[in-house]
Amino acid sequence: MSPIRVVVADDQAAVREPLAAVLDLADDIDVVAAVSDGAEVLTVAREQTVDVVLMDLRMPGTDGIEATRRLSDEHPDVAVVVLTTFADDESILAALSAGARGYLTKNAGRQDITRAIRAAAAGQSVLDRTVQDRLLASVRQQTRKAQEAPETQQTPNAQQAQQIVEADLTPREREVFALIGQGLSNRGIAERLFVSEATVKTHINNLFAKARISDRADAVRRAIAAGLA
Repeated sequence: MSPIRVVVADDQAAVREPLAAVLDLADDIDVVAAVSDGAEVLTVAREQTVDVVLMDLRMPGTDGIEATRRLSDEHPDVAVVVLTTFADDESILAALSAGARGYLTKNAGRQDITRAIRAAAAGQSVLDRTVQDRLLASVRQQTRKAQEAPETQQTPNAQQAQQIVEADLTPREREVFALIGQGLSNRGIAERLFVSEATVKTHINNLFAKARISDRADAVRRAIAAGLA
């Protein structure tokens, strides 16, 4: 099999260059570029084949969130794995909403990073344990508030979760919804269900419309809150 073609994006040369060198030692990974901002990532993606971008979030010029969003639009086959020091709710949700397939903190070791790159290239999602814990804590907090509030004063998230349960979803749409909640990409869902990506996209468009879901990060949170994931 061809090696996974990776771009490392980090504005700190002291991080970027050693990381690229270490990743390049793996037999199945080929680091094709090491760049300092999001604009350079987009340039590389336009000029050559890229499978995975290891993306820092806070970079000058075009930051990691904007670069991820534009990659998702212009090069949907390129997977983004965030590698950052920031693990706050805002950063996590912004990255996932932009289309990131994985999210790691810089406490991750070399094996964790290479595993995430391989998973992303295979259409799967990998979230750092810290990131998973924060997402679950957020869902639990929202669920607790919803349970404590009178029905007429339920929070929007509680109401949205109830809409999902009550929405007229087909069994296949619920199955796709659950897999989104597990962090799988469209490709990963297609492989799991033995259908085409086009079919998966159709199911996602339908369930998003029925349950009034705004984006994929919203879908992940609400799938967990609704007990589908």
